[in-house]
Amino acid sequence: MEILGIGNAIVDVICKVDDDFITKNSLTKSTMKLIFDDNEFKNLLSNLKIEKTVSGGSVANSIVGLSQLGNEVGFIGKVNDDELGSKYEDGLKQENVKYFYSKKKEELPTGTCLILVTPDSERTMCTFLGTAGKINENDVDVNAVKKSKITFLEGYLWDEGDPKTAFDKAIQNSNKVAMSLSDLFCVERHKSHFLDLVKNKLDITFANEQEIMSLIDAKNFDEVVSFSKNLKKLIVLTRGEKGSIAINGDEVVECGIEKNLKIVDLTGAGDLFAAGFLHGIANSLSTNESLEKGTEMSSKVIQQIGARL
Repeated sequence: MEILGIGNAIVDVICKVDDDFITKNSLTKSTMKLIFDDNEFKNLLSNLKIEKTVSGGSVANSIVGLSQLGNEVGFIGKVNDDELGSKYEDGLKQENVKYFYSKKKEELPTGTCLILVTPDSERTMCTFLGTAGKINENDVDVNAVKKSKITFLEGYLWDEGDPKTAFDKAIQNSNKVAMSLSDLFCVERHKSHFLDLVKNKLDITFANEQEIMSLIDAKNFDEVVSFSKNLKKLIVLTRGEKGSIAINGDEVVECGIEKNLKIVDLTGAGDLFAAGFLHGIANSLSTNESLEKGTEMSSKVIQQIGARL
């Protein structure tokens, strides 16, 4: 198997809202908020019209993208044996993703992410992790990890307790480890742990400019480049309008963005960028070609609603 993803198995519920809805519900635009109470989640959803429901989760979206590019891939993520859990599993199987998890009755329901898309195409997320956030080391199939060229993890999944043991088990048994820092919220919540992972445990790190600057408390992007060069590991960064950059020791490769796109929804841009780049790595493309493939994939996904092509 080329790449195995381990992440939050979450069903995305996509709704269009105006900016007033974001303000009224004390949300911060373009970020992710964790919701710990099922009722709070239901209240938010009660006044909204659902545009689309689709199996999601950051790394799962990347894995589906990799499958669509013809790679042999798998995924591990925890769902409940409920209606959404069955929908989730079916969604992966339809995309030729091997699902290395046997669902069973859990105390908590399958995780859900409410994706609020404002008129400027930005997306603000409210996530009720449900049973996805309870992944533990017993849920990680060691054989699947060992048989994969690359294990791809997401920062969203990392948390003290059981998820951390799942992470550690995956890293210890991996041939090569890639991880996305996922969100500024995650970086600020777990800064010292993420810094340790980036410095000592990961072979490839994906982040956007905001996330990496927060991680190392950088005052400008030059500090990010210096930090990345000194690491001598592959750091892949997206910079919005400025395109993307990959740094590996003294090798620094930049790639511009595609112009004149009809942007509809930015959900999944980072996930599909990672899919394209990892496709390049798995198929021995150059760093520049890998960045271009990532750019191509993210450009496609932002011209439609939802995080999967």
